[in-house]
Amino acid sequence: MGWICFGPCRSEMSGLRQVGEVYALYVLPDLIGEGIGRRLLGEAHAQMKNQGFGASALWVLCDNHRARRFYERAGYQVDGAAQDDVYDEITLTEVRYRREL
Repeated sequence: MGWICFGPCRSEMSGLRQVGEVYALYVLPDLIGEGIGRRLLGEAHAQMKNQGFGASALWVLCDNHRARRFYERAGYQVDGAAQDDVYDEITLTEVRYRREL
């Protein structure tokens, strides 16, 4: 069906304490739109909050508009940070999103 992986934020976020990060969220393609991702993300948020995190961050490929809409509907906002990753000489740009828990 799907899975989510999260933990402490791996990047510097000045002015913020105790930030968690969603490292990855995957749902089987045939099940996208069934609410599985929303439930997984909600559970991750609850567990992060229970672990003392006050906010959550995540990175999304700039061109992944479906994922960006999903996270924006979940309350995330772009915070201005971006990073490039190079795979086989192809540069992919990611933008960071953040939301309070």
